[in-house]
Amino acid sequence: MILSDFLQLFKQGKVSAHSHMKNLIEMAMADGHYDDVENKFLVKTASKHGVSKKTLTAIKENKIEVEFIVPTSDQEKFTQLFELVHMMVIDDHIDDEELKLCVIFAKKFGYSDIRSNELVESMASNIKNGHNIQETQKRVNWLLN
Repeated sequence: MILSDFLQLFKQGKVSAHSHMKNLIEMAMADGHYDDVENKFLVKTASKHGVSKKTLTAIKENKIEVEFIVPTSDQEKFTQLFELVHMMVIDDHIDDEELKLCVIFAKKFGYSDIRSNELVESMASNIKNGHNIQETQKRVNWLLN
């Protein structure tokens, strides 16, 4: 792999991470409330994806333009959807707008239109019951097939 190919992959990963942060912010704001527990989750998730606090603030304040990017791998799609659903349930209240938004993301990520609602609800239930991403993926795998 030549250096320019490596740099392009790195840039693409950053663009995807920025898109995911914007999606998480939209999810946090969907119910009209943005509280400390949501902010802590957002900051922790941003750090996990290599997004600095400065960049996260710029995304929140719309100081940088971030386009929606569909994750390319099945694992990344699941991970991002899991984190979006986690943001939805983290405040112990699921608003109808949050649920609708999660289902929209599931569909945009390529999950079945028919099963997207079941997938999001199953993920939410697993997260509420303390299951991590690996356990949740095993438990909802049958919905994906």
